[in-house]
Order: sequence, then C-alpha cells, then structure tokens
Amino acid sequence: MRALQFILQRKIFIGLVTTLILMIGGYALLNMDEELMPPITMDGGYINIDAGNQSAAEIERTITTPLERQLESVEGIEEIRSTSYDGRSTIQLTFSRDEGDVAIKEAESITNQVTSTMNIDRVESGQYGTTQSYQFFLDLSGGDMETMSAFATNTLEPRLEELPEVRDVDILGIQKKEMNVAFNREKLQKHGLQIDQVIPILQQADEESTLGELSGEEGSPSLRWPSSIENTLEMKKLSIPVPSGFITLQDIATVSLQPQEQSSYVWKNGGKDFLFVQIGGSSNFTEIETAAAVRDEIRNMEEAELFDGFSLNEVVAQADYVEDSIDGVTNNILIGGLIAIAILLIFLRNLRATVIISISIPTSILLTLTSMWLLDYSLNMLTLVGLGLGIGMMVDSSIVILESIYNKKEEGLTGMDAVSSGIKEVATAVLASMLTTIVVFLPIGLLGGEVGQFMIVLSVVVAITLISSVMISFTLIPSLSEKFLTMSKKKRQKKDGPILKFYDRLVSWTVRKKRNSLVVLALFTMLFVSSLFLVTKIPMTLMPDVFNRYAELMIEVDEGLSQDDKQEIVTAVNHELKNIDDIESNYMMDSGGMLYTIINMTKDDQVTTEQKDVNEQIFKSLRTLEDKYPIKNVASVMDGGAASPVQVHIKGESFERLQQLAIDFKAKLENIDGIAASQTSIDRMSEEEIVQLNKTAMEDAGLNEIQIREMVQQSFLNQPIGELKINQKNVPLLINWESPIDSKEALLGISVPMTDEKKLSDFLTFETVQTPNEINHIDGERYITVSADIEGQDLGSVNRDVQGIIDDFEAPQGYSLTVAGDLEAQQQMIQEMLLIIGIAVFLVYLVMAVQFNHLFHPLIVMAVIPMTVVGVILGLFLTQRELSVMSAMGIVMLIGIVLNNAILFITRTNQLRKNGLAVDTALIESGKDRIRPIFMTSLTTAGGMLPLALASGSAGNYQAPMATVIISGLLFATFLTLLLIPAIYRLFANKKESTTNELPEETVI
Repeated sequence: MRALQFILQRKIFIGLVTTLILMIGGYALLNMDEELMPPITMDGGYINIDAGNQSAAEIERTITTPLERQLESVEGIEEIRSTSYDGRSTIQLTFSRDEGDVAIKEAESITNQVTSTMNIDRVESGQYGTTQSYQFFLDLSGGDMETMSAFATNTLEPRLEELPEVRDVDILGIQKKEMNVAFNREKLQKHGLQIDQVIPILQQADEESTLGELSGEEGSPSLRWPSSIENTLEMKKLSIPVPSGFITLQDIATVSLQPQEQSSYVWKNGGKDFLFVQIGGSSNFTEIETAAAVRDEIRNMEEAELFDGFSLNEVVAQADYVEDSIDGVTNNILIGGLIAIAILLIFLRNLRATVIISISIPTSILLTLTSMWLLDYSLNMLTLVGLGLGIGMMVDSSIVILESIYNKKEEGLTGMDAVSSGIKEVATAVLASMLTTIVVFLPIGLLGGEVGQFMIVLSVVVAITLISSVMISFTLIPSLSEKFLTMSKKKRQKKDGPILKFYDRLVSWTVRKKRNSLVVLALFTMLFVSSLFLVTKIPMTLMPDVFNRYAELMIEVDEGLSQDDKQEIVTAVNHELKNIDDIESNYMMDSGGMLYTIINMTKDDQVTTEQKDVNEQIFKSLRTLEDKYPIKNVASVMDGGAASPVQVHIKGESFERLQQLAIDFKAKLENIDGIAASQTSIDRMSEEEIVQLNKTAMEDAGLNEIQIREMVQQSFLNQPIGELKINQKNVPLLINWESPIDSKEALLGISVPMTDEKKLSDFLTFETVQTPNEINHIDGERYITVSADIEGQDLGSVNRDVQGIIDDFEAPQGYSLTVAGDLEAQQQMIQEMLLIIGIAVFLVYLVMAVQFNHLFHPLIVMAVIPMTVVGVILGLFLTQRELSVMSAMGIVMLIGIVLNNAILFITRTNQLRKNGLAVDTALIESGKDRIRPIFMTSLTTAGGMLPLALASGSAGNYQAPMATVIISGLLFATFLTLLLIPAIYRLFANKKESTTNELPEETVI
C-alpha cells in the first residue's frame, strides 16, 4: 500500500503518463494495419506434381511412393497424406508446431531432387497460411475480346503495377493466338513424307541465328540469319523438300492463326467473353489503402475515356469486407461502452462517479492499442473481437475500486483516507480476479493447428486489455476519486432498498441452518443435471462461417477432363446458381482438378434471403450435379477447400478388400439422418486400354516395338514445337492432325508404311481394364475415403452417429476405420479443449489458494464453475448459436470471469470473520456489502458484450457465439455467487473455526 500511496500522491505524474498514453494510443490507432484476419502461417504444406498422361497406378508406383519414402526422413513432418490421380500426384504435409518454415524448405529440396530425373510437367509446393496472394478482383467485359486483351496487356496492367500500393497484377482470359498446323495423313503419304521429317523444317523456319563473323571486314561484323516467317501466308508457302522436288506446307497441311484453346480458363456466369483481373497488394500498405489507390487509378482511366466499348467492373474487394468488419466491431465496442456507462449511472446515481469510469474506458482501450501496436498486432476480426469482449471486463476492476471508495465516502471518510481505505479493502480481490481471468488463457497455447494460433491472438488481446484496465483502476481512478468524487450530505446515510431487503431475508434463511443450505445446493445441482439433457439440442460446428454476402467454393472434378468437359460443368453450375434467390453473379477459375468459384450476392436493401439460407441452397443445388457430371465434391474454401465435412478413412493393403469394405460402410453411413451425397474415393473408375502386341506379325513385317510405339504416339500428335514472331509478338507453333484419332477403330485402321498397306490392327490389339482414378496414402499406407455432406443437421449430432457406426463395424485384421476431415478435427478439438479447461481450472485454484492461503476456500469459489454450465447451455439452446471453437473459447474465458464475483464475496467474508463476526453473520453482511459491485460488474460486462451477441454483420458469426456464452453464463453465475457461495461456505465452515489461517486483506499489495 505504501508504494501505491506514493504514486497516488503524485497526481501530476499520473496525469502526464495518462496524456502520454492518449497520445501514443491515438498514434497507434491511426497507424495499425487493418486486415480481415491476422497473418498466420499454418502447420501444413502441399506438394502438387503434374505428370502428363500417366495412370493413377503408375503415378503411385513411380512418383508418389518414392517421394513419400524420402519425405519420411524430414525432421518436423508429423504426417504425410497423398493422393495419386491420373496424371497428378498431390501430397499434404502436417508439420510439428513452429517447424513448418524449415520443414517445407527441406521437403521442396527433396521433391526437386527426386523429380529431377522423372518425366514431370510441373511441380508446385508451399505452406498454407491466411495471407492471400490477391485481394482485389475486377472483370473486363462488354467488348471485343481482342480489343480488351490488348487494353489489359498494354494499358491496364502496366498502369496498375506502377502504383506503389500494388505488388502484382495477374490477368486471366487474355486471348492469345497460336499458329496451328493440321497435317493430312493421306497427303503426307502421297508425297512420301513422314511427320518426323517435316517437324525439324518447321522448327527451323523462323529461327534467327548468328552464322559467323566476317573478321576480314572493318569492325568484324557478325553474320545473322533473320526470321523468314512474319504472317500466316508466309507460313503456308514454307518450302518442304520431297523426292520429286519441293512442295509448300499448305499442300500437306491446313495452316491457321487461331485463339489458343487453353488461353482462357476463367468463366463469368458460364461464359468466357471477359477478362478476370487479380490484384495483389504490397506488404507496405494495407488492403484498404491498396483498394483506394486502385479505385483512384481506375477513375483516372475513366476520365481519360480509355474504356472504349467495354467496361471494368469490381468483382470482390477484400478491403470492403475488412472495413465492414472493423466498422461493425468498432460500433459494437462503442455501443457496449455506452451501455456499460448507462448501467453505472443507474446503480451509482452519481454523475461524477460515472464520468470517472467513462474516462477510464477510452484510456484503458488506448493503453491496450499501444501494447498491441508495440507487439506488431493489426486491427483485424480477432483482435477487435478480443477488444469487444474486453470492453465489459475492463471496467470491472475500476467499478470495484470506485464503488469501494464511494462506500467509504458514504460512510463519512474524505480525501485520501477514503481512497486508501477503499483500495485496501478490495485490492486483494481485484488483483486475484485479474490473475484468475488471465491464467485461464495460459493453456490456450496447447490448442493445435491454425485454430490454436487464432485463439492465442485473441487470448493475448484480452489479457492485455485486462492488465491495462487494472493499471488504470489502481492509478487514474483513485487520483480522480480523491477530489472529484464528492457526496451530498443526504447520501451519507445509507438506507437499504427493497431489493437489498429481499436479498437479506433470502440469504439469512439460506445460512441460518445447514439443511437450508443443502436445499439451495440440491436445487442448483438439479438444474445442472437437467441442463445436460439439452446439450444434444445445441448445434455444433468447428469454425463458424463469415457472412459477408459473398462465397468462395472449391468444386473438385475428375482429373484429365477436357476443356469441353469443364465447359459443360461450368454451364450446369451457372444454371443452378441462376435459380437461387439473391445471387448476382458467379466467377469460376480452372485450377486443374479444382474449379475455384466466387459467388456474389445482393447487398443492403436488395437482400431478400439470409446468407445462411443462400449458402445451404447453393450446396444443395450444386451437389445434385455430382451424379450427372464428373464432380467429386463441392465445399467452401473456409472449410479447407474440397474436404467433405464427413470423412472416414479405411486403411489396409489389399485394394480389392478396401473397395468392398468401403461399399459396405457407405451403405451403413447413408442410413444416418442428415447424411447427403455420400461417396467413396474409388466410386469413379477409369477404363484403360492395354496394348497387346502381335510379335509374330511384327517379325514377319520387319518391325520392332519402338517403331510401333512411335507410330501410335504420332497418331495422337497435338503438341507445341516452338514459337514464331507474328506482328512483333511471340506466337506458339502447334502441330496436330486434321482428323484426330478418338476411337479404337480409327487407331487400328491407320496404315503402316512399308508393309504392303497393312493396318495397325495387324500388329496389336487392346485389353480393357478398370483402374482407380485416385489412390490415397497416409504415411505410406494405402486407404480409401468414404465421404459425405451434411444437410439439415449439425456436425456434432452427425459425428455421434458416425462414431457409433465405426464402433459397431467389423473390419478384418489388418484393416482399420478412423474419422477424418471435420469429424476428426472436431473430436481433436473437443479433447484439446477439455485438457485446456482442466489446466485452466487448476491454475485458477492455484492463484486462489495462494490468495486465501487456504486449500478449501478456493474450492468454495470454484463451485461456481460447473454450475455456470447451466447458463451456458441455456444461452446456446435458446439462441441456437453453434457450439464451436469460438464459443468454446468463451467458456474458457468464462471460467476466469465468473470467479471474480465469488472472490469478492469470499474475500469480504473472510475480512468480516477476521474482525470477529460469526459465519452466518459474516455471509449476510458480505452479501449486502458486495451485492451492488457484483451486479454492477456483471451487468456492465454483459451490457458491454450485448452488441457483440446481437451482431449480424460480416464478423457476427465469430462474435455472437462467444459473447452469448459469456453473457448467459455470467448472468446465471451472478445468482450463483449471491446464493450458492453462501450455502456452500455455510455447509463446510465451522462456526467456531479460527480465522488466523486466512489472508490479511492487504497481504497481496
């Protein structure tokens, strides 16, 4: 207390420090980055390998398995999951915590070494994180594709990339040309030519090269051979030598300059007649600043009338969602603060006291922002939710101290005497309350994955908020209260009101006899047991959705689909989306085996359907297409891409046995209520034709295997062989056949040169076999996935049913079934949260045992914790908010919050007993002394969080479940503190017990 009194006597110092906090906090507020989510690197990575037209079985044998064996030796990799498709291998890596940055680099190095000697088209790898490559999307439409492509390449991209706020501009759908040479087989044979004789001539046709140096001339000039092909006509007239002389290329092939088939792989509302522009912001600027700069530059181009015959439209600007979320949470914080102030004014009925608290709120917030700025935290959805949750709690310590000083002044003390006496009475309880609230966050670090990283950010912000508020409550509040807080003479005589009189009678009856206390304890126990039956009625999920009138989907399709196949899927998807209310537009991008889809919805006054209902209709409609088109799955990007919410892995060695087990389990899974679109990873099998050679016929004709293989390969000719420079632009040179081979009959009917007009059918036949489209591994062990979507049920209830089927399913020895996907994540999350709650409860007990210097009194306080569950369950049940990671986080926070009032109650009771009062009298007087601060702290905390609980904006689904848990649990815990705590204390306290073991009131200070 002496140190505190020393500080309080130097009000000028406190005033100057407060001014400094306001200045630095204001600067921090203006200069903190603003983003949707904090930049977090996740403990997961990926390796994608494209390998031409190899079958899934061949990919597994030659690429996936060898690479897996090498990756198993990398330190820091906990799990390796792979899928081998036709022409593609994908590997998912799970890293040990905080070792992903090093492990992914080593994994990339090993991948490059292993694949360097293989027939690989492309290798892509990286580590997952929340940072997006592009944040601003536009579309260029309404005009001629060639004109728009030229504008985008020559004007739009350079001007945007010149902006310091822009890091990169990527334009999809630009119309590119290619020189196509389609050979005629009959004309080639007529002129006695083979295709491999013509290809080198085409490759050298436009080859610029230096032939030598004229050293005898002055300056020794070099001799250069210029390009000879500058347009389509020159290409057609290219001279080709034949045995009888020379012919032109157009005599044996059709030559044309045409748009590239693969150049446009993005669709708007099912069509390709537009360009899609992706803009990535510089790391030195926020998304909001980048969006503002891009919009200004577009406005400048509009004023210069550069958009001639077409328009540039915004698709998605992440900055808008960032701004909406930040504005929404900020408004909720301001409203919550005003509600808290109004509650204080009602209870204290003293304007000066309310002004003091009102000053402490922004000061505490700015001190919190200063700390966040120093820790390099940004203003994002999570940090603002943390601030919103802290707004109610941050006035608790100030209220307790101010109310105590207020009481002392009501009793007649003045000036520093009232301040010192008031602080002395509650200082221990305030510090213990802060510590119990903060220590519950320490085990949050045990929560794994990206969810754990999100929760750590949230926890740190809440802890900073509480520490800041306690610092303000011990310095600024007493300094202002000494002179500014004055009492009128008529208020110095305290008089019990009707509520206090009723509570006096109720608590007196409770503690009068032990049987009365037993009745109260039994009543609350019955409520606790009864509430547990409502748990199954509460919806459950892993992470809540973000409702911002915008959706991102990943549509997983079969590997190896042609552009025509994908166009059919896109057309069908667009048709389904057009029939859903409130959908404005959709954009789809081809990412190999995925179709990345952006769906924009109506906003503001045009909204007719809640986004939750729109999302459900989207998934329901698109999943009906899975039976008609080669679509594997439809999932939200927020759910981790193409992973179905229900996944079960069946592991084992024999592919045939795995296939049968998967079929049997799928049949049982379909009987669960809420299961939709169930499938297995081997539902779709591909036909493969195996070449069978007639070696006897080959020997008779003088042919070998290499010649036959080259002939078959050449029959499917469709490849680029170089580039030409047409109109100062590099144009790919592509060769193929006028009549492509698309059937066995056509292939077998090809004439074989130098064999007296024999056909390929004389030398080979085909054997048809069924092969899987994909083969999956976990740590090298083969498995099949049975997956399904959920409709009309929550993840929690489906989880229980699926787990029951797994427990009852009889698998042969060597085969096992395990949950995966969201089910696995939810089960792991529940286990981790139970461990975290257990550790948090022990840490809370540790703090209070030290405070009370008593092993039993903390248990009395902690009796509130299990009973608080009643309020939590009722709150979630009545509001039908989802029990998710965010609401579970609220429960962890609640453990610390609900104990604050109980600590106040027990501390005051111990003080009164130390002064010689009997147990029952001390409990009654303690309740009367603490009922006002208990109600004030509870109601201000609940009031401050009320706007968060009612929030419905972009961040509403993140804020509301957590705030609902805290409000409902805290309000119920208030009544527990005032009734249950006296009852339990009375039951286990000895009336004649000495109080010498209990902590003196000022020991902690």
